[in-house]
Order: sequence, then C-alpha cells, then structure tokens
Amino acid sequence: MLVDTYGRVATDLRVSLTDRCNLRCTYCMPEEGLQWLAKPDLLTDDEIVRLVDVAVSRLGIREVRFTGGEPLLRPGLVAIVERCAALAARPRMSLTTNGIGLKRTAHALKAAGLDRVNVSLDTLRPDVFKTLTRRDRHADVVAGLEAAHDAGLTPVKINTVLMPGLNDDEAPDLLAWAVERGYELRFIEQMPLDAQHGWKREGMITAGDILTSLRTRFTLTPEDESVRGAAPAERWIVDGGPHRVGVIGSVTRPFCAACDRTRLTADGQIRTCLFATEETDLRAALRSGAGDEEIARIWKLAMWGKKAGSGLDDPSFLQPSRPMSAIGG
Repeated sequence: MLVDTYGRVATDLRVSLTDRCNLRCTYCMPEEGLQWLAKPDLLTDDEIVRLVDVAVSRLGIREVRFTGGEPLLRPGLVAIVERCAALAARPRMSLTTNGIGLKRTAHALKAAGLDRVNVSLDTLRPDVFKTLTRRDRHADVVAGLEAAHDAGLTPVKINTVLMPGLNDDEAPDLLAWAVERGYELRFIEQMPLDAQHGWKREGMITAGDILTSLRTRFTLTPEDESVRGAAPAERWIVDGGPHRVGVIGSVTRPFCAACDRTRLTADGQIRTCLFATEETDLRAALRSGAGDEEIARIWKLAMWGKKAGSGLDDPSFLQPSRPMSAIGG
C-alpha cells in the first residue's frame, strides 16, 4: 500500500508515456518547443508494464491513467494498454490526450482494454484554437472526440482551460455543446506548469469566475460531497440532470487533503505531486537489476515523504522544475 505520513493512500497512478507533444499550447510550452528526452532515457514498453504490474499487484493501485506529453505519440501505446489489461490485478485504465490521432486509434484502444478518455479542448472556435495551440488542428480534435464516443470509451470527458482575453467568454457555449453530445466537461484553472514560467496568479480565470459565467445560462446544483471522494473535480448537476459539469480549482480550491495519486514520469521518476520539485528514481533501480520487492520498497518510501499540500495556495509559490509535458498531467 502507498501511504503517506498524513494517512492518504494512493490508489491512482498517472503514467507519462512521452514528453513529446504535437501542439504548442501557450499555457504549457514555448512556440519553438522543448528539448525532448533522449530515447535511452525513456522507459521502454517492458519497463512501463513491469512498473504498472508492481503498482497494481503489490501497492494497491486500482486506476491507471496514461498521459504525456501526448500519449498517442507513443508507438507502443496500444500494446502497452493490452498488456496492462492482461495483468492479474487488472486496473481501470484511461487516457488523457489532446485528441489529435484519436480518430484512427480509438477503436484499437478500446479493443486493447482502455476504459475511457479525457480529451483537451479549450474552445469551439478554430481561430482561437490555432492561437492557443499554435496549430490548426481543431477539426481533428472534434473528430477524435466523436470517434472515442463511438468506440465506447465513455464517459468521454473534456478538459478545458480558460485564458483571459482568448476563450474566457466560452464557458456557457462549451457546456451547451458538451451536453448536446453527451460529453462531460471539466474546467481546469490554469496552473503554473508552463516551461516559460509566464504564469501569473493575477488575472487568471478562477473556479468562481467559471461558475458565475455558467450560471448566466444554466442552473447548477452541487453534487453530493460524498460522491466526489478523492476526485479533483467539484461537480454540479446541470439543469436538474442527468448531465454534470466539473471544475478543478487547483489554485483557488486545493484538494490536497484527499489526494490519492502517484505519478510516474516518462523517464522513470516517481513524483508524489504534480507540483513536486523532488523525484525518486525507479529507472535506475530497474536497470540495475532490482527485484519487484525492492522497487515496491523504494516507491513506498517515496510516497511516505509526500508533503501535505501542493503549495499553490501560497502566494510565494515557486514553479516546479519541469513543465507539464515532462511530468504528465
């Protein structure tokens, strides 16, 4: 079991499969991109599957989310999902993606054993999408969402970040669009995970701002708090149901006390928090011949040292040393 000194137990593993991405979102990385990890530094497919096996068979992990960078850029993704689905202690598996390429892979991923997807989409306007991501791929993301829904990767969840002066007026339109298509929309406060360290607390679109905007068109009823559990999103019932909308207020409404996550980076480092500045190296242990019991011991020790909170509620918060593309959101 992965327990920390505050009594929290990690049952949810986020696995970054690559640091590479085919978008250049302004809140994540500079237009010219980043220096990617060298291939020998990345975990191999076999190493990923082995670590997931250790996590679910020895450490109590029940859910695995594959992330990036952009996980669809990982050549062995479908095979990794299939092999993890075949583990004796099969975890529930999901994928966070920008949706580009999902149209051609959704059915294969479902057949391999993937349960559902989260797709990032910040705007309904192709011109704004191009400004936000520096790529003209809006239609591909919409097509990817449709393919995921058709393949049965449900519930299909959409992750949206609102940026001042760009898409901050779109919250009601986005929710209406998602409800019409049967997607579950989740707004995420912009977090300080951009490589260029341009994030500023002042002027950011807060959870309160988002809810105020949504209530201009919808009646929102808070979901029973007992339903939330350790989920990061606060959810509201839309116009009496059955549809829900979520808001993840990482900055203004921290949920650290209920956190149940542990994270594995693309180069084999354990991070106990998305905003952690310290990591524990599992890749070195793997490649030096450590057995599963030893790997589990190292992982437990890392979890034991998890801090009480992310530090985001501290105005003097310092950004983590690596951008989101290298950590896995």
